[in-house]
Amino acid sequence: MVRSQFDGLVGQDTAVALLCRAIAQRRLAPAYLFAGPHGVGRRRAAAHFAEILFAPESGEPPAALGRRIAQRNHPDLLWVEPTYLHQGKLIGASVAAEVGVSRKSPPQTRLEQVRQIAQFLGRPPLEAPRAVVVIEAAETMAEGAANGLLKTLEEPGQATIILLAPDPQSLLPTLVSRCQTIPFQRLNAADMATVLQRVGHPEVLEQPQILAMAQGSPGGAIAAYQQLQTIPADLLTALHQPPGSLRQALEQARQVAKTLDTESQLWLLDYLLNWYWQSYPAESPRWLPKLEAAKSYLRRFVQPRLVWEVMLMELVQP
Repeated sequence: MVRSQFDGLVGQDTAVALLCRAIAQRRLAPAYLFAGPHGVGRRRAAAHFAEILFAPESGEPPAALGRRIAQRNHPDLLWVEPTYLHQGKLIGASVAAEVGVSRKSPPQTRLEQVRQIAQFLGRPPLEAPRAVVVIEAAETMAEGAANGLLKTLEEPGQATIILLAPDPQSLLPTLVSRCQTIPFQRLNAADMATVLQRVGHPEVLEQPQILAMAQGSPGGAIAAYQQLQTIPADLLTALHQPPGSLRQALEQARQVAKTLDTESQLWLLDYLLNWYWQSYPAESPRWLPKLEAAKSYLRRFVQPRLVWEVMLMELVQP
């Protein structure tokens, strides 16, 4: 019965087996680290796990309970995602684009959010046997926020805390030592196709470049496909080959900086890294380090237009 609640989770047999064993043996850890790439099912697994933990004392049908968890409106569930600081307020990454937040730097999980977790767990559960806290992109925590989370992980009370991160190395060792690690794997081609068909995105399967970028992550493939649609077609076509002159390089840099925010520029550099590697294998050892350097400069808040100008001028081909 417990395993059936993970039926929608494709290609993660090891993770499902470990979670089902913990539930069957009633040996729940106070904290878990769901470690694996973005978009392979960690978030879905966390939602299913919370549903199982809430179910024993829930009188509502499983479908209704699942909807409440999916909508993040269960009183004993706190779902934490990285935020942007906008006009003195924290804006979640999932709604930043909708409200037009200028994304000049990646979102972070902040100390204020860690304090909210402690406050949330400071009261007993209202409906369920235990509270559940899910922290998405835990690797975005600064050291101060991570240290603030340590005490909560040591004494969570009637709660289970789930951290989502790409791998244990992306977190402080002191955090990892307080969690039971559940590994999540990249999907093979058949499982990728199954998931993309199931969630209504078969068009992604017709984009080999996007599938190569995703590297076994259905969620990553969908996000990359959607991001690709936001890049002007003429700009993308022009960038598919290095500029033929300094003037062309400067014009392309101006267009990129004017059209795209910093996060979109970082994604575009990842796309071009993959494109050049596949399309220009002979030249890629010389070109790719320049794109990697541009990513580094953007992350350090160097003026974007200058970053693109320097990089594209270095790629100019007569």
